[in-house]
Amino acid sequence: MHDTRQETGLAIRMRGVTKIFGDNPQGALELLQQGRSKAEVQAETNHVVGLDNVSLDIARGQIFVVMGLSGSGKSTLIRHVNRLIDPTAGEIVVEGTDVLKMSLPDLRTYRRNTVAMVFQKFGLLPHRSVIDNVAYGLEVKGVGKVERLERAAKWIETVGLSGYENSRPRQLSGGQQQRVGLARALALDTDIILMDEAFSALDPLIRSGMQDQLVELQKSLGKTILFITHDFDEALKIADRIAVLKDGAVQQEGKPEDIVLKPANEHIEEFVREVNKARAIHVRTIMERGEFDPCEYSVPSTARCEDVLPYFAEHQWVGVVNDEGRQIGRVSAKRVITALARYTPGIGD
Repeated sequence: MHDTRQETGLAIRMRGVTKIFGDNPQGALELLQQGRSKAEVQAETNHVVGLDNVSLDIARGQIFVVMGLSGSGKSTLIRHVNRLIDPTAGEIVVEGTDVLKMSLPDLRTYRRNTVAMVFQKFGLLPHRSVIDNVAYGLEVKGVGKVERLERAAKWIETVGLSGYENSRPRQLSGGQQQRVGLARALALDTDIILMDEAFSALDPLIRSGMQDQLVELQKSLGKTILFITHDFDEALKIADRIAVLKDGAVQQEGKPEDIVLKPANEHIEEFVREVNKARAIHVRTIMERGEFDPCEYSVPSTARCEDVLPYFAEHQWVGVVNDEGRQIGRVSAKRVITALARYTPGIGD
């Protein structure tokens, strides 16, 4: 994973996005802007605050995770990006274009060409084969049959489902069905992929495998992925950056290790209390900085400590390089083990 925040600009920019569900959202909005809480607004107006003044910058090429408990507003947020939901107030700019000013024809084009979505419930067409499900979005876009089936077959192979092209969804396991959903989104070749609790219906082992596959795919594809989850461990495993929502408002946004090691408030502290914090520690956090002789083996600065540990079987030092491949520091086995012992529950107590 890599953070291209500075180099490549923003894929998604949200400013002051607020969503209030009810018959008179503007009246409820005035109360919210006067400082009333979500609960107070609901009690006084019977309106529900879905999002409360959300501002986020999502850089191109990131896996950006929005997480929170049920009812926190995370699914409402992701549906604003492809305008399945319109905000009560605020601004949403995607790849430099104001989404809220799009005409209906422009919006249809945007949904076909710029953003693709992977759902929790898979959303497969039961009477279509796997390859026809994967090719469906291309069919809607008007891609010819031969080309769309070729492209669909390529993505089926990429997600590890070769041999299942002619199967029906009911013949597949939950994990396999979700791979079909992922392949369908990838086949559209959009710049942005929206994933709403995409792995939460899967068994833990299958879910872990899908997380690994997503991270591996991202290394080669470099898509912008907005990923929604309620699982902090999942967020730590895949995220370049994380935003935590509560009652529709952003509580904290930053790198995974910042949220785990420097929680902004009691809500975040409660969230991270039972988390294996070692999973969030990147080598950039613990490395020796400075000019050193080039190390025989190097890892990116975003590599996690627990993933680097095996390399010390053959190397005394492991170099740490930035996005350009320049060595900016190094780590030793002692530094990595000390960090893991400090932040892993039950170790080093």
